Parts: sequence; C-alpha cells; structure tokens
Amino acid sequence: MENNKKYYILLYYCYTPIDHPEEFREQHHYFCLDLNLRGRIIVAPEGLNGTVSGLKADCQKYMDTMKADPRFANIDFKVEEHDTHAFTKLHVRTKPEIVHSDLYHIDPNKRTGIHLAPAEFKKMKDAEDVVILDVRSNYEHAVGKFKNAITLDIENFRDFPEKVAELEQFKDKKIITYCTGGIKCEKASAYLLEKGFKNVYQLHGGIIKYGLEEGGEDFEGKCYVFDNRITVDINKVNPTVISKCFVCGTTCDRMVNCANPECNNHVPICEKCGWEMEGACSPACKAHPEKRPYDGTGYYQKNTNHYNPFKNVKREKRLVFAKN
Repeated sequence: MENNKKYYILLYYCYTPIDHPEEFREQHHYFCLDLNLRGRIIVAPEGLNGTVSGLKADCQKYMDTMKADPRFANIDFKVEEHDTHAFTKLHVRTKPEIVHSDLYHIDPNKRTGIHLAPAEFKKMKDAEDVVILDVRSNYEHAVGKFKNAITLDIENFRDFPEKVAELEQFKDKKIITYCTGGIKCEKASAYLLEKGFKNVYQLHGGIIKYGLEEGGEDFEGKCYVFDNRITVDINKVNPTVISKCFVCGTTCDRMVNCANPECNNHVPICEKCGWEMEGACSPACKAHPEKRPYDGTGYYQKNTNHYNPFKNVKREKRLVFAKN
C-alpha cells in the first residue's frame, strides 16, 4: 500500500554545552525558516530540546545538518510520519533549562540512569524486582501509561523532586523511569541516584521510540503529545483504554481542550458529552462568555496574532554547522 504521508514530525533533545545561547537561538531560528519547519525549540546553556514538523526532505536536511555538528552528533531523533504540519508556528526560545526542573546542578552527561533501548526495556519491564516509574504530569499519565507503572501526583516536572520521598519503599528495586521522549528521565534518573537509589534505568527515547521500535506492547491508553494531535496511538499489540470521560465517567480516550479559553483544560470527554457541553469541561465553563465555538474536535487553533516568522530575526546571521 502506497504511503502518501509527506511530512515528518521530529521529537528530539540533546544535553550539550551551547555557548552564547541567544546568538545560537537567532541563527537556529533562521535555519529552521529556511527549511520551512514549524514547532517549538528551546535553547539553553545546557542543550537543545525540540519538536518540529516539515516536509520529509526538509526534516531530513535538518537532521543531517544537526548531526554534522560535533555538539549534536549523538542527538536521537524520534521520527513519525504525518499528513501535514503538526504546528502552525515556529518558536525558537532561550530558557535557563531545556526542560523546567530547577535541577541546575545536574549534568546528565556526567551522571544519569542506565539507558535501555526499547527492546531491552521490553525484556526487563515485567521482572519482579523492577519498578516502572512514570515521571510525567497528571494530565499526561491520566490518558495513557505503561501497565503497572507507578505514577506521581505532579502538575509540572519541577514538582518531581518533592515526590521522591514517596519512592523510598522501592530503593531495593530496579527503577526504570520513562516519559514521552526521554528528556525528563535524564534528570529524573540522575536525581534518584543522587538521593541514594542504586539501580536506576531509563527508557531511551521514551514512549514514542518504544512505540516505533517495539509496537508499544503494554502501553495502556494513548500518549499525550505537545503538538496539534494532542494524543497519539502507541500500542499496536494489545491496546486498551484507561481514561474516562471527565463529564460522565464512561470509558473514553478522546482528548478535548475545554472550550473556555481561560480554563483550556486538556481532559477526555466523550463525543456525546462534547456536544452536550459544547466542548466545555463543566457547566461553569459552558456558561463562560468567552467560550469558543465547538466543532466536534475539541481542538482550538491558537490565535496567530498576525504571526510573522521573521520577527526579531537578523537576516544576516546564518547558522553555520561543522561539516566534519
């Protein structure tokens, strides 16, 4: 059967020192514009974190060019095919960290959990002396997680350190951390080691890579992603639905953004409740004067606000990567 998907979605990160991150951000922004990529990229002194979409040839050029730079030679791209762009805009920003953790003292290049390839994770995950730990936020693991995984009640990854005390009972176990693409696990597993946990591992490439390489066996529900798709199917072997409609409680994995823009809650809402609530997650949100029109999808395109991709870009500065 012919594959008509013309686009790639790339998910990637790399912990590597970046000198003058603001200058790099400016150059990198222009480079992505040259390739007509869209998405979100974070540049920090500690590295790069991104998810972008584009035509296959443009994404391939991006990956080849990045890997030609010694700083990013080991970057691991998770590549998914798609019908069109998964983003409307391109944002390249500088931040203190490539994922907000407040764990500035941790350098994953010096110490982190043992990386497990998806095939290794699959062989190891059901052993009696193994604990699988989800380090993602509540709204992410609510719609999908690995079977028997331990989840934490956190709204943001920066809350992870204060929850580690709840894991003391597992100190004599092998702990395997996982997240969407692997980036949170780099510091989460390092922090566990710092707190005295001895046998710490992480799923390399996260849920996405496990789905691509191993068919997603025993991942229950769907995987929350940070693009226009909201969630994606992972498990092609034994899929299940674990989430329930936020309104009526029936089994449902249909993710909706609340129609009230001041709420914008990302929750499962079944199709029936979606129409009855006009895309809102509560009666109060349904009655909100700024409620957005509901079209049955539960996805609302953000206002582009006259988006100009060349704004704040100095055109004379181009990204120069090493060719060797």
